[in-house]
Amino acid sequence: MELLYFAWVREAVGVGQEQVDPPEAVETVADLVGWLATRSPGHAAAFADPARLRAAIDQRFVPLATPLNGAKEVALFPPVTGG
Repeated sequence: MELLYFAWVREAVGVGQEQVDPPEAVETVADLVGWLATRSPGHAAAFADPARLRAAIDQRFVPLATPLNGAKEVALFPPVTGG
């Protein structure tokens, strides 16, 4: 699965994208966020407060409770505001 990070999430993790193979127990975006938080200190900082995150699976906005169901790409980013 390819992960894409944007804004302060990217800055905290230290990369804009990475390939991961999460364990089978990771079933939802929220599970993925929890698992990612264990990967490095930067990941832990980026994913410490999941309520501050938004997600997209295969370029469609989704709630964090959404099942991954074979997702090829997951994007994680702060809330987006318009002007």
